[in-house]
Amino acid sequence: MNVIVINCGSSSIKYQAFDMRTREVLATGLLEKIGENDSVLTHKTRIRSDDFVEHVIEERVGDHRAGFDLIDRVYWETGRVDERGELVGIGHRVVHGGDLFSGPTVVDDQVIEEIRDLIPLAPLHNPANLLGIEIPYHQDPSIPNVAVFDTAFHQTIPAHAYTYAIPATMAKEYRIRRYGFHGTSHKYVSERVAEHLGKPAEEVNTIVCHLGNGASICAVEGGRSVDTSMGLTPLEGLVMGTRCGDLDPAVVFYLAEQAGLSTSAIDKVFNKESGLKGICGVNDMREVHSRREAGDEEAQLAFEVFCYRVRKYVGGYAAALGRVDAVAFTAGIGENDAKVRAGSLEGLAGFGISLDAEKNNTRKPAEPLEVQSDDSASKVMIVPTDEELEIALQTLQAVQG
Repeated sequence: MNVIVINCGSSSIKYQAFDMRTREVLATGLLEKIGENDSVLTHKTRIRSDDFVEHVIEERVGDHRAGFDLIDRVYWETGRVDERGELVGIGHRVVHGGDLFSGPTVVDDQVIEEIRDLIPLAPLHNPANLLGIEIPYHQDPSIPNVAVFDTAFHQTIPAHAYTYAIPATMAKEYRIRRYGFHGTSHKYVSERVAEHLGKPAEEVNTIVCHLGNGASICAVEGGRSVDTSMGLTPLEGLVMGTRCGDLDPAVVFYLAEQAGLSTSAIDKVFNKESGLKGICGVNDMREVHSRREAGDEEAQLAFEVFCYRVRKYVGGYAAALGRVDAVAFTAGIGENDAKVRAGSLEGLAGFGISLDAEKNNTRKPAEPLEVQSDDSASKVMIVPTDEELEIALQTLQAVQG
């Protein structure tokens, strides 16, 4: 009973195959630089418990259809995942589901058109995600394809939290509201927290801090998202690697008038040239730390701004939830960076949230790890996320349901 998970980008195809009986990864791969002369596919096949054999193929892949053909060929050559007819579904990550999709959805022609209609809300992501669906959907209609949306988990957010204070008719016509992203990660991590605490998800309130180059925070009340930091797009909220996060909207008008920038130029600045990179010139937190240690004041400021924004959201969501059973850190920075975790929770003891410095000094545990101080009312945890497994689980749920 196997499921393949596909994350299709504009010039890449990332995939994993799972045996859903054991949740083991059978194969994993990444095809990069589609459409370029130096395309490369790195494919790994499991040969025993924790051992993979790697195959690297360097040849030009002209488009995504040729990319899927190459991946299919490699599966046959290295031990095809569905050689015994055990492939029960293909799960696809789709960034934006708007307000149309609140859970994993088996793909049909209507779903494809609905995802296409949502492209204006995610013009950089949904077209590639849709392409990754359409190719296998038309190649073999006998295998169910399931769309799993980054936004779906946040469809439980109440109106008072997702509504922007703009004219209601305009918001309705153009679908302007808070949608939120990283939903598969927030869902997976909050459920792992409940599992670790030995309680049903319905009884646990968690603040999930998904901190990576893209970063967001989610308030999860009884297993349901009730607020999240990203909004109409992934630009709102926290300071990120290259994204500015929360910003006075008037900055757009000011730059247009004073700097003569077009809206597309401003969009590029806010999404590609801001965040940590905008403040200190680099977007990798590891490099920010190296420069801080060398006395770089801009890097120190970038670190402080990053942590302060996280701290503001944690405090705000503590107020929104009323009771916080756990604060969970996940993703690349959240799982690996003790300094960011400490900086992000500094001064929150009054909210009943505090770290133990020694316990916190760890990096990417294999299982959920508690790092709170003895007098902390809330658990503080490091929880490895697994968005691909969550997509596989939701795919299986949709196929069987």
